[in-house]
Amino acid sequence: MKKTYEIEVDCANCANKMQEAANKTAGVKNAVVNFMTLKMVVEFEDGVNEKEVMKKVLDNCKIVEDDCEIFF
Repeated sequence: MKKTYEIEVDCANCANKMQEAANKTAGVKNAVVNFMTLKMVVEFEDGVNEKEVMKKVLDNCKIVEDDCEIFF
């Protein structure tokens, strides 16, 4: 399953850091962050609870970019 989320991030480099952090999160098959549109597209592994996974994604993103935000 793929879902698109609005994000708040300050620069393209920060968006890349968020993308790397999201892709390292358990339950995420693939994540792509587009700084120009301020969107994150996340493809989840089968059978996961996407809201729980997105909480972990946000936590991981805040480690690398503490002022980022993901709206889900």
